[in-house]
Amino acid sequence: MGEIKEKLSRAADAIVPVLIQGESGTGKEIIAKLIHVRSPWGANPFVKVHCPTVPGSLLESELFGYEQGAFTGANVSKPGRVEAAHGGTLFLDEISEMAPGLQAKLLQVLQDGQMCRLGGQEQKQIDARIICAANRWLEDEISAERFRVDLYYRISVFSICLPPLRERKEDIPALVHYFLAEYNTKYNRATEPPTSRCMQIMMAHNWPGNIRELENVITRYVIFGSEDVLVHELTRSRYGASSSAEAERGTSLKCIARQAALEAQRQVIIRVLQANNWNRKEAARVLKISYRGLLYKIKDTGIPRKRAVALLGEPVSKQAN
Repeated sequence: MGEIKEKLSRAADAIVPVLIQGESGTGKEIIAKLIHVRSPWGANPFVKVHCPTVPGSLLESELFGYEQGAFTGANVSKPGRVEAAHGGTLFLDEISEMAPGLQAKLLQVLQDGQMCRLGGQEQKQIDARIICAANRWLEDEISAERFRVDLYYRISVFSICLPPLRERKEDIPALVHYFLAEYNTKYNRATEPPTSRCMQIMMAHNWPGNIRELENVITRYVIFGSEDVLVHELTRSRYGASSSAEAERGTSLKCIARQAALEAQRQVIIRVLQANNWNRKEAARVLKISYRGLLYKIKDTGIPRKRAVALLGEPVSKQAN
């Protein structure tokens, strides 16, 4: 990330196209905005187009605009996103989803700095930096003949590859504290930082959703104010990730669901016991179950009885009480 930070500073100073590649949730849009803000055009528009969310038939008019009468329903002329980004930055998110015909028109904008609205004749001069992002490697898309090689070389004058969170786990504590401070302020909370044990669970998690997943987890942690929510979610994810391996060994879905439920209950019981100085009667009251029911749950979820008794300071002869 230090190397990426250096690249980011250099890319901001040079008004050239930038390509940002990486898995979903790695922060590509954040990097694009940082490049824009730190550039000489930082005070000018930052215009985002998320290519997959606009149907192919509409993306062309969304990008390049249209003149009155260009098609049915075009009652007035409308400028497109490319024109709106004049003097600033046009951010094309998930450009790999763009149809080949539109790729050719975008290539013209990059080559000549000119474009024409749908149904128009006038060539408009456009002066905007274009930043593109992709969660699929464009080199593979070129090999599959889904992306133009000439456009690739135009948009990748400066290329940044963002690593997934699982390859930069040393950043997790800093990201956790950043999101904790942000959402404590946003929701007017005073949620304490996660315990070291909880942090260890987060460090062991694979984070398939990358930084976006981590942000969502911390948001819920702040809102509910309980580590149990965080631990339960990460534990559930862990069981979900291993479900295919369990299936290969012949384990039923019912068994996997039971294991996940037991692990979630185990974490909640331990946290409540810790919060009540391992007083099982008080913990049973908080959990709204009988004392005998709690003893059964302690056994069922695999919490060592000797450890619980030792922490309570009770003699072994009282275990059955």
